[in-house]
Amino acid sequence: MFELKPLSREAVPAALEKAYRYRLLNEPLEAESICRDILEVDPDNQEATVTLLLALSDQLEERQNPCFEQAREILSRIQDEYSRTYHHGILCERRAKAHHQRGGHHAGHMAYDWFRQAMDHFEKAAGIRPAGNDDAILRWNTCARILMTTPGLAPEPEEAFRTWLE
Repeated sequence: MFELKPLSREAVPAALEKAYRYRLLNEPLEAESICRDILEVDPDNQEATVTLLLALSDQLEERQNPCFEQAREILSRIQDEYSRTYHHGILCERRAKAHHQRGGHHAGHMAYDWFRQAMDHFEKAAGIRPAGNDDAILRWNTCARILMTTPGLAPEPEEAFRTWLE
């Protein structure tokens, strides 16, 4: 339908700055597009990869499944184990928040499960973090506080797993 115009390599730093700004302005589609343009000319650009993952996670409330699947694929392109684990936690935390925001049947249970997965990733990231970087600990604590103070966020009751044929 349309042939996309390539970005020049010289424009990558300025394009990254624009992607950051669009995320700050809560315009994740624009940030996503810019990051995809950057990755076309510089496929190993880690800043663009992480920013793309975050821009996709910013869209989880509106387009949960496609954005989550795309972001999960992008995780494998993050080369640093700490950063990959930490950002996997962010992705799970944002999916938890999206479930909670949407509401509906079992939303509190699903959100709880995603928060717990996020906390598992943050705990793993904290174990391999660079010296002086406590970001994973801060995120773990945030998830814990949300779970401790938000009514309705709880694990699925065990009786829900019993079969009706018993």
